[in-house]
Amino acid sequence: MDTSRDTLRDADVQAVAVLEEPTRRRLYEYVVAHAEPVSRDDAASALGIPRTTAAFHLDRLTEEGLLETCYERRTGRTGPGAGRPAKLYHRSAREIEITLPERQYAVAGQLLAAAIQDAETSGISPREAANHRAHEYGRSLAATSAGDGDGEGGAAAGDGGEETLVRVLEEAGFEPRGVESGIRLVNCPFRRLVKEHPQLVCGMNLHLVAGVVAGLGVAYEAELAPAPGYCCVRLVQSSRG
Repeated sequence: MDTSRDTLRDADVQAVAVLEEPTRRRLYEYVVAHAEPVSRDDAASALGIPRTTAAFHLDRLTEEGLLETCYERRTGRTGPGAGRPAKLYHRSAREIEITLPERQYAVAGQLLAAAIQDAETSGISPREAANHRAHEYGRSLAATSAGDGDGEGGAAAGDGGEETLVRVLEEAGFEPRGVESGIRLVNCPFRRLVKEHPQLVCGMNLHLVAGVVAGLGVAYEAELAPAPGYCCVRLVQSSRG
């Protein structure tokens, strides 16, 4: 199991959860609405709350990575007698995205952007470039699994690598389920895109999953098999060992 991925997801959930408190959420919205960093006094005055309350919630937002702090003297004076710099708050650079079921739109965007660049420089079609990028991305997921210590190709001994294959697909958001004919994928990480561009995105999905299979060297083949309630791709056992 990819514990680092789980830890990051838990942190994202925790960060969003802190915004459930109404005053904290209003403070966050106040800070991010300003181009310049704001002070505790600014925030307390704007929301009509005690300064200590504003400080408590602002610091909690900072602890969760939603805000960052800096220090500066608002008077513009320097040297002795200028006073202590004020603690100021501004939006952090951290990006948080939580979707249920899991979606991977950022991955799709990166693959498609890279594919367009590849197509412009190499002369191949954008779709061919997208499929190639997706396949290489799938292989990279398999390689990462191998780096986690599962052995050659990440495949687990004694099960033909199926456990590792399922785990990699789970971590990619596909929600694999074993069925009599092989493995079905319950979730499509790119579902919204599939609705608008099914041929392009389903083809990219197929090559991504095929890349995982190739990278792990498991006895499965990815094929297109659209069905209600499932991803357009399924895996079937191949005859090769």
